[in-house]
Amino acid sequence: MINIYVGNLSYQSGDADVLAAFEAFGEVKSAKVIQDMATGRSKGFAFVEMSDKTAGLTAIEQLDNTELNGRNIRVNEARPRERTNDRGGDRGGDRGEFRARR
Repeated sequence: MINIYVGNLSYQSGDADVLAAFEAFGEVKSAKVIQDMATGRSKGFAFVEMSDKTAGLTAIEQLDNTELNGRNIRVNEARPRERTNDRGGDRGGDRGEFRARR
């Protein structure tokens, strides 16, 4: 199985458009255009999950920088999200061992 990132999508492109582009290369388990939760509008990218890694790699090679609904799309293997610090990370400032009392 392979997860694929599809970027630079037209805001008019939907799940069916992305699915149709990838089906020519093999079985597509899912094709989802990501939408803004507040507005419901496309964010201009999608994720595609294909059953066969070889078919997915062929799709990436063949579809990258091709036109879909008037825009040249970017297609590559999706990378896992970077794990972020659950506490929100360092906010800067001097955090020395000793702090002055107020």
